[in-house]
Amino acid sequence: MPRALFPALFCGDAANLLELRELQKLAIQVYFRSGKTIFSEREPADAVFGLSQGVVRLYKRLPDGRRQVLAFALPGDFLGMPFAERHNFSADAIGEVALCRFSRADLTEFIQSSPNVMRLIVEFAIRELDMAQDQLLLLGNGSAEEKVAIFLVNWRNRLARLSVFSETVPLPMRRQDIADYLGLKLETVSRTLAKLEKKNVIRIVPKGVFLTGLEQTLLVTGRSYQPQM
Repeated sequence: MPRALFPALFCGDAANLLELRELQKLAIQVYFRSGKTIFSEREPADAVFGLSQGVVRLYKRLPDGRRQVLAFALPGDFLGMPFAERHNFSADAIGEVALCRFSRADLTEFIQSSPNVMRLIVEFAIRELDMAQDQLLLLGNGSAEEKVAIFLVNWRNRLARLSVFSETVPLPMRRQDIADYLGLKLETVSRTLAKLEKKNVIRIVPKGVFLTGLEQTLLVTGRSYQPQM
């Protein structure tokens, strides 16, 4: 995972050095231990968080008490939209995480004065919307094998944008998290991973999986869409 701070990860080469320095001045580094809640749904969003290191689980509680995982945030992601007055979901640390905390008022003022950063915010919002739409399609279509296969391939692709491409895919989240993301039961996810391993398209390794041909199977290439998590 990247060791850079969130402003550099989020801006990349798009912001000039002055904008990057100003954004860094607004940031306060904070750390959360594994399992700790960063913020809860419906709390006032006086602070905005950007992820520097680690993985964060974003989720909502359904009326019947069940949990729906919405996304797994990676370094360079805001935890939600910076302009929202209240948090629309909860966020928990998966493993130890490092974040940059911003005052929402100060960050909003800075964004409005910086066209480059405003453009990056719009691009981030579009990506978030695309992922939300892809998840809806994933939840409503396909077998458990297809859902798990697409999740693994797209998670690998997201990680590859942060580091060297590898067929070994770390899975820092629990299988229950994956189940709650895909709308499946825990035992279904475990059984499906075992079935994919038996088909020799993945190999289960400690804290992850090794893809041995999953992307070339009909489970992924036979779909009419391919989410871009």
